[in-house]
Amino acid sequence: MDNELEAAPNYIKVAVDLIMLLEQNEVPAEDVLAALEIVKSDYEKKRVKPAE
Repeated sequence: MDNELEAAPNYIKVAVDLIMLLEQNEVPAEDVLAALEIVKSDYEKKRVKPAE
């Protein structure tokens, strides 16, 4: 599995790291989902937008 993860795209590695961190800290699912909505919104705003 480690070799598969090493070859995985960066976004998969980030997702695995986040899942591990949240599970190790026993963050309730409801809190994780609420936090992810905030994170997603924030990063969508930071995304580079093409010139209009």
